Amino acid sequence: MKRSKTSKAWMTEHVNDPFVKKAKQEGYRSRAAYKLLEVDDKDHLLRPGMTIVDLGAAPGGWSQLAAQKLGGKGRVIALDVLEMVGLPGVLFIQGDFREDAVLEQLVKELHDKQVDLVISDMAPNMSGVGMADQARSMHLAELALEFAVAWLKPGGHFLVKVFQGTGFQEYLHEMRRHFKQVVTRKPKASRDRSSEVYLLGKDRLQA
Repeated sequence: MKRSKTSKAWMTEHVNDPFVKKAKQEGYRSRAAYKLLEVDDKDHLLRPGMTIVDLGAAPGGWSQLAAQKLGGKGRVIALDVLEMVGLPGVLFIQGDFREDAVLEQLVKELHDKQVDLVISDMAPNMSGVGMADQARSMHLAELALEFAVAWLKPGGHFLVKVFQGTGFQEYLHEMRRHFKQVVTRKPKASRDRSSEVYLLGKDRLQA
């Protein structure tokens, strides 16, 4: 199949992307690792001894960085609908987070213990239909927030990718109900033209 001009442009941009090149040089699985790294440098999210849940983990850039920061002390539980090659110190569950059976499998691995940090880089497969894509992405973000509210320890943190558009302000308002502070982060590795931002809920409030 002949590539479209759009896919050719994306591939050219991807190959020339400085964060893609840096990831290859430094051994990270994806350029996304630098998004989490920048947020962590500013907000100090990752510490040894934590239990971390990584939603939408494949190909593993965030889990890889989280496991490195834990230094063998703590747990990283990663989940994605796509396959992910194993990582030292990371338990991976393959499945669709929207399905109850997959959520139950994740919860089972928690052994009834609350977690310190939930990170979510989940995004749907984009169709190019703006309203539909926004609705699907917000649905994933809402599911991630529900999980974080249910399983974070008081004082725990939640980092989630969202796309600015319909439902964003309502989602931000809902996050503020559950966290002492909610801040917006736009890491340098996020492409300027993208409407993605990361919301960080700091210090989960007592239920």
